[in-house]
Amino acid sequence: MWVEYKEAPNLIIAEMWKEILEGEGLPTRLLPQGDISEWSETAPFRVMVPRGREHVADEIMRKL
Repeated sequence: MWVEYKEAPNLIIAEMWKEILEGEGLPTRLLPQGDISEWSETAPFRVMVPRGREHVADEIMRKL
C-alpha cells in the first residue's frame, strides 16, 4: 500500500525527489493531482512511498 509523502509543485521537482529517495533504496511513485485533462509537467504531483516507510523518507530528505 502506498501513502502520500509530499506534494511537489511540478513534475521536475517530483522526479528530483523520486531520484533522491530511490537512490537511497526507497521505492517511490509519482501521481499527478487533479483530473486527467489537467495533467502536464507544470501540474502538482504527489510523491508516494510505501506505508510505514515515511520515517525513512524523512531521514533521507533531512540529509539534503
